[in-house]
Amino acid sequence: MTPAGGSPSTASRPPGAKPARAKPAPAGTAPARPATSTTVSVPPRPDEEGSPAAAGHLAARLALLGDQVRAAVAARRAVDPDPDDAFRGLYISEGDADRLLAGGWPALEAPASDLLAARVAVEEAVDRADAAGRPSRLRSLERFFGLSPTDVDLLVVALAPDLDSRFERLYGYLNDDVTRRRATIGLALELVGPPSGAPAGRSRLRPGAPLLDGGLVLVEESDRPYLTRSLRVPDRVAIHLLGDDRPDSDLAALLVPPSPPVAVDAAPLARALGAGTQLVYVREKPGSSGRALASAALATVGMGTLSLDLERLDPDADVAAVARAAAREARLVGAGLVAGPLEALGDHVDPRTRAAVRAFAELPTVVVLLGRSGWDPIWSRRVPLLVEAPQPSTAERLEPWRVALGRDLPDELDLSEAVAEFRLTPEQVARAGEATRLQSVLTGQPIDAGHVRMGARSQNAAGLERMARRIDPAVGWDDLVLPPLTLQLLHELAGRVHTREQVLDRWRMRPGGGRGRGVTALFSGDSGTGKTMSAEVVAGALGIELYTINLATVVDKYVGETEKNLERIFSEVDGVNGVLLFDEADAIFGKRSEVRDAHDRYANIEVAYLLQRIETFDGLAILATNLRANVDEAFTRRLDALIDFPFPDPTQRLVLWRQCLGPSVPLAPDVDLEFCAGSFELSGGNIRSIALTAAYLAAAKDGEVTMADMIRAVHREYRKLGRLSVEAEFGEWFESIAGEV
Repeated sequence: MTPAGGSPSTASRPPGAKPARAKPAPAGTAPARPATSTTVSVPPRPDEEGSPAAAGHLAARLALLGDQVRAAVAARRAVDPDPDDAFRGLYISEGDADRLLAGGWPALEAPASDLLAARVAVEEAVDRADAAGRPSRLRSLERFFGLSPTDVDLLVVALAPDLDSRFERLYGYLNDDVTRRRATIGLALELVGPPSGAPAGRSRLRPGAPLLDGGLVLVEESDRPYLTRSLRVPDRVAIHLLGDDRPDSDLAALLVPPSPPVAVDAAPLARALGAGTQLVYVREKPGSSGRALASAALATVGMGTLSLDLERLDPDADVAAVARAAAREARLVGAGLVAGPLEALGDHVDPRTRAAVRAFAELPTVVVLLGRSGWDPIWSRRVPLLVEAPQPSTAERLEPWRVALGRDLPDELDLSEAVAEFRLTPEQVARAGEATRLQSVLTGQPIDAGHVRMGARSQNAAGLERMARRIDPAVGWDDLVLPPLTLQLLHELAGRVHTREQVLDRWRMRPGGGRGRGVTALFSGDSGTGKTMSAEVVAGALGIELYTINLATVVDKYVGETEKNLERIFSEVDGVNGVLLFDEADAIFGKRSEVRDAHDRYANIEVAYLLQRIETFDGLAILATNLRANVDEAFTRRLDALIDFPFPDPTQRLVLWRQCLGPSVPLAPDVDLEFCAGSFELSGGNIRSIALTAAYLAAAKDGEVTMADMIRAVHREYRKLGRLSVEAEFGEWFESIAGEV
């Protein structure tokens, strides 16, 4: 005997052996219909309540399938020479071989008239429920996936074993193999009607057909002959038809809540979607929300939104599988798929990334992709509609804040002042509102401007912190000790950032040539004169954070890498509400020189790149240098402010001494700060260092800071600076350090 279906060969039946499968029903009988109330209960959707016809559509179709299976079993048993063979399907007997050579099992006859009439009655009842606005899930599936009646029949055949376990045993009988408990392609086509050899029937279960492209049916065991390959309906499709709308867990991790309603003109995009546009690429700018635009447009054409955040995608995830699952989920619920940002998929130069983008762009559903860069035609064979997400005005930016804070927003709080410099999307504002409430709970105080700014800053991405040091501003204007002109220029710099929307947008003073909305300033002066602290004060005045660029993460010995690192910084800061500080800027903004070797050539390329990139920058960048003469002159034209930080005079040094020592440090009566300010020409940074050293000397002896401690601290600072401690400067206090000179 020959093994069948991969089952072990059996020469004879073991005595007393139990049947390997359930004994089929006697000829002329049929399997009991699935019990609608228990076995295949279909909970009605909220919009289906009170509509038994709509809610029971799937159960009714399964009952009709049971009648078809009953007829198929009866037809098999009528010509079966040994219907009581308990080991059928485990081996092939001589009688089976003769039957196969004679043409196999007889073809299943067309459904009886009463079965056809019952089917028509079921569909007419569902039609009435559909017209009343209570569609069944199976009917919605048919509409959303563009299924033909034959497709629906095949889907029900493949789905039956997942809803009623009796079908899998009956399928094993009809497959003539007890190990094959799912419908095969051949069995499904036999039950549905098209002959297994007919091209029309086979085409419904080939790649490109709605069932397979939509992910509703999976054809498994590809190594088997075509007609004996198994059909399986994914669990997500089965539970959806049973009334469960929870997505797969892997996909749920990528889903984001619907975008808050915002005032956005979605009519043009809605018009394009209504005309049949399948692929849209929305280019976002800082503060604009492609998700909100897409959601509003989809709602206008009567579709929901399935929104994916690709930044949550696992690095090892199968992007194509995720894209297919997302498209299926969107079509199951009658929604459009919104996915982005595309930058999360990696470097677009990488061919693997192009394949990842294509996996989303060529899905068989309405897809809206989001990104910050321009669209590359090689990403998709499908031509997208290109749309720019509009940037909201000041008033439009405030409305999501009012919605997010709701009744917790105090009447006296000036939101326009608190969030003026933050460019957040409506989705970020919703999260920032929750963070604001948490800060208010932490402090036990009503929401104020500080809480709002902290909540807004919590939405800054952490990507920039890998290349820069974040400083939360802790100083203000009163902490600066600077000449009046320098202080005035700093106020003007902060005002320039604060009012640029009025000047550039409402007054239309933006220059052409693709220039950005950024503000760039150069702080020049000796070390310790207050450049970094001033940058922190400006950031604090604007209510945003300061990011100091770490040159060690920027400068690279390999050609072209420095420019790539700088591009990452500028790209990251576009999504961060902060001030960018290039300390020791002459290291990367240095003068170009005559090209004598390859090093000169590539150094000049770096500077040329920065000259171009800084013009398209949209934020606030501050360049700080001790050597202004070393900065390339071409940057001067591109600077919005050039602020010099002179060495402090005696009056300013006295204020600095008092501020650095502070009110908490115990001072001995002999401490003469006027003498220190007049005798020692030091910068604010040096004075702070001396005050700190003197405090440590006093703490070591558990006493007050004496003048001797101050003099010794000055002497140690002089040694660090390479300066000599001479009696002419130290006067009567020189004896305190005489032994150390």
